[in-house]
Amino acid sequence: MTDDPKKAVPGMPPMELPLDLAPLYSNLARISHTPSEIILDFSRMLPGESRLAVMARVLMSPIGAKLLLRALAENVSRYEATFGTINLPGNSGLADDLFKNIHPPDSPGQD
Repeated sequence: MTDDPKKAVPGMPPMELPLDLAPLYSNLARISHTPSEIILDFSRMLPGESRLAVMARVLMSPIGAKLLLRALAENVSRYEATFGTINLPGNSGLADDLFKNIHPPDSPGQD
């Protein structure tokens, strides 16, 4: 895997992008798995939205997912070497920071 779509990877056919391919912005991913697949559901959380719609689902083999993990780590490392450290918000987990202001509706019978 490479971060330059024009750079050929030895032993791998060139990757072609369809002309009508629309980029997808996602700031939220749900990751789950079965014994034979890793499932990545991509969504986007926007202000004022009350529901999250899955906009893309990617299924990968566990080996493919581990190779993706390695490629992402390599690319984030290169990014930080070029542009500086990426600081994550707060001391808690990213999900805690993203959802800290979202409260479930009160249950019936609660004051």
